[in-house]
Amino acid sequence: MYPPETPMNPSYAFAITLAQPLAQAVETLRAALAAEQMGIVSEVDMQATLKAKLGIDSAPQRLLGVCSPKVAHALVTAEPDLAALLPCGASAHEATPGQTRVLLQDPRVILAASASQDPAVKTVLEEARGAVLRVVAALGGQGA
Repeated sequence: MYPPETPMNPSYAFAITLAQPLAQAVETLRAALAAEQMGIVSEVDMQATLKAKLGIDSAPQRLLGVCSPKVAHALVTAEPDLAALLPCGASAHEATPGQTRVLLQDPRVILAASASQDPAVKTVLEEARGAVLRVVAALGGQGA
């Protein structure tokens, strides 16, 4: 089951607030992901993009693509079309100076979207979920 949904904990992601500015929080996240053989493979500076493209001033925010090569390979081997759901989404948003909210997509979101009947898909995604929960714990949060 997904984690219970609350305003601070959406059903599709695990959330934690770090007492760090955005850049430091992203580096903290990067280190926690590396410990689980995962990494940030893409990063979009939403603050800069919104300013440049729409003239909107906004709080610092990054959209992050998080991936594990092992998980990605296992998923696309079992169901090639799952590549459309990779990498897993994450975000970091500094709404209050020095306080960054980090959200990591629950890998079960991919399972819910999968048409695969291959038990390997479920197994890989449950293992990935465990790794994400360990990242959240390493950041000082609690899993569901």
